[in-house]
Amino acid sequence: MFWIRTGAALAAIGVAAGAFGAHGLKDRVDPDMLVVWKTAALYHLLHAVALFALGAWSLHTTQPPPRLVGWLFVAGIAVFSGSLYALVLTDIKVLGALTPLGGLSFIAAWTWIAISASNG
Repeated sequence: MFWIRTGAALAAIGVAAGAFGAHGLKDRVDPDMLVVWKTAALYHLLHAVALFALGAWSLHTTQPPPRLVGWLFVAGIAVFSGSLYALVLTDIKVLGALTPLGGLSFIAAWTWIAISASNG
């Protein structure tokens, strides 16, 4: 249930972030930076839903996926989306250097799921 609750909470935050970008930032940031915000919100929401699905999967199997997968998704949201949100809000370009680390977290989580699913 933990991952279902966490995924749902992060999805709610992702929807709020997307709405903030669409309505609150539309006239305040450069259109290119709005695209960056939308990318952050998209990846945020996709991986929040993945967390929700991870929780559902763990309820319906005798071999639940490793907990590390969930934490990799959380880290990916925090680092990938968080660095992009911060970049847009602060215009501190060096924050973009953190974004690939979040992407690696997402890739590691998905890879771990692929391996776990093929073993069970």
